[in-house]
Amino acid sequence: MGTFKSAISGKEFPETDKIMGQNVGKSIFEMIKKEYPEFKVSDAIAAEEFGAYRDNHMSTMLLKDIRQLTKSEQTVMDSLNNGTTITDKVDGDEGKDDTFGQRIADKVAEFGGSWTFILSFVGFLVIWILTNVLFLVNKSFDPYPFILLNLILSCIAALQAPVIMMSQNRQEEKDRDRAKNDYMINLKSELEIRLLHEKIDHLIIQQEEALIQMQKQQIERLEKIIEQTRKE
Repeated sequence: MGTFKSAISGKEFPETDKIMGQNVGKSIFEMIKKEYPEFKVSDAIAAEEFGAYRDNHMSTMLLKDIRQLTKSEQTVMDSLNNGTTITDKVDGDEGKDDTFGQRIADKVAEFGGSWTFILSFVGFLVIWILTNVLFLVNKSFDPYPFILLNLILSCIAALQAPVIMMSQNRQEEKDRDRAKNDYMINLKSELEIRLLHEKIDHLIIQQEEALIQMQKQQIERLEKIIEQTRKE
């Protein structure tokens, strides 16, 4: 197996890793040209070097006006470089940073908005009223119009309202996190599709170059055979 020397690093690599400058793409070629002004379309680099410039090109595509990657985009780039999936990170972070108060608020809001709470509370009201009206009669601890019961209901409503609002804010945060995760997954899918197109184009170009080399060898053999036949 033959080797070639990279035009940018001067190192030798296997011939199978050879990528010509005319095949790296315009944007990546310009990036290489900035670092190595003498680099030409007829020069060759290794697939490993091309991969490094390709990753750098993907990062550049995601740069904002402040010239920094956002946390979500950096997560996507790390996932691409490490070969991991975004969904693993999403599942692992679900509820990981919730505080004790946030978990309590979620549980209270979940129970307060269920039929279990409604039926239980209706049962409590019925028992309270029947106890004070029918069973205790004149000795009731909360006679009609049930002032103590109204006080209890007011206290529950006063405490339940901010807890429900807290839970709603938590739900909005979760929705924003899900939207951010969907954005990261879609962004990674788009980048992987672009990389896949580049790899397919690279493979096609390699096959075409291999076919051209085979044709040249066949033509050379035919010319030798023709020369031998003429000499005979």
